[in-house]
Amino acid sequence: MDVGVLLVFQNWHENLSDGEMFLQEAELGVLAEQYGFDSVWSTEHHFDDYSMCPDPTQLLSYLAARTSRVKLGTGAIIVPWNDPMRVVEKVTMLDHLSGGRVICGLGRGLAKMEYEGFGIDMGEARGRFDEAAAVIIDGLRNGYVENDGPFYPQPRIQVRPGPNPDYSWDDRLYGVAMSPDSVPVIAKLGLRMMTFIQYPIEMHAEPINKYREVFREAHGVEPGPVHTQDFVYCHEDPEEAERVAREYLGRYFLSVIKHYDFAGSHWRETKGYEAYQVGADMIREAGMEAAGAGYADTQAWGTPEQIIEKYRHRIDVIGDFSPSIAPSFAGLPFDKVRASLKLFGEKVVPELHRMGVTTAAVPA
Repeated sequence: MDVGVLLVFQNWHENLSDGEMFLQEAELGVLAEQYGFDSVWSTEHHFDDYSMCPDPTQLLSYLAARTSRVKLGTGAIIVPWNDPMRVVEKVTMLDHLSGGRVICGLGRGLAKMEYEGFGIDMGEARGRFDEAAAVIIDGLRNGYVENDGPFYPQPRIQVRPGPNPDYSWDDRLYGVAMSPDSVPVIAKLGLRMMTFIQYPIEMHAEPINKYREVFREAHGVEPGPVHTQDFVYCHEDPEEAERVAREYLGRYFLSVIKHYDFAGSHWRETKGYEAYQVGADMIREAGMEAAGAGYADTQAWGTPEQIIEKYRHRIDVIGDFSPSIAPSFAGLPFDKVRASLKLFGEKVVPELHRMGVTTAAVPA
């Protein structure tokens, strides 16, 4: 079972500038390799203290030079905000610099304020993603980009440096699927499914099984293990682990509500995002405090032994998966973050490796 670390770059620290926070967070990617993790990930976000890494490939280029073993994942590049040709160029170049260690994750984006910042109609997101994702996938594999679609017209052009034939993209292309309409899209594109844990794992089983079903029908083989993401705090004392986890996960939950405007009612009016209105309505009905506590319940925090049992239960429910953890969020002091990451690496990662997964074939 591969185990990763997601760098969030959230500045809810009262005593750190953006630059100070960014450098300390980036250093966690180096520590992840030292502590035995298999991959380091970063997602793309803009304009807010919620998460501030506007170009994951640039960050991962830095980490490529500071590490030698860990895989380097974009978790994810938000496709509608980027020219697909430039994505192919950047990712291909990073793959050369890192010796074929890149995992390319693609996403659609969810924040209205980020779409507005780019001057892009959020109602076009589904169409933009579907068109550009196919272009990016083909470009990474073939070394050229061409497209006659309405959003990203592109005459055929070679990408230089071209792809290295020694670094196959099979099993290194991922897609975020957090809504019912994204699940079949990701499956049909032949991407590995990525999902953030938001509910009890039993509620995630249905979309994960749907993804596997559509993938099998579209490609005739089993998909690779689904990639899951938690916000984690690990401590040897169970009471301390719960106290810190609930405090900072509650804060993180509030940052999610703020950044994505989950308390709003715009979802039902935004094409392609209607399903998110159900979640927004549930949050309002439950109340912010109860919703935040419920969110904290879903995450994999606790002592090493408690966390291992949570992952063991997930295997029972959803089968093979590969987990990543975000150890730094909501202003959690970096000394606690590093201690949590180190303990997780020493005590949890080896056990997850022993659990193992079945490596499935993926389409060429």
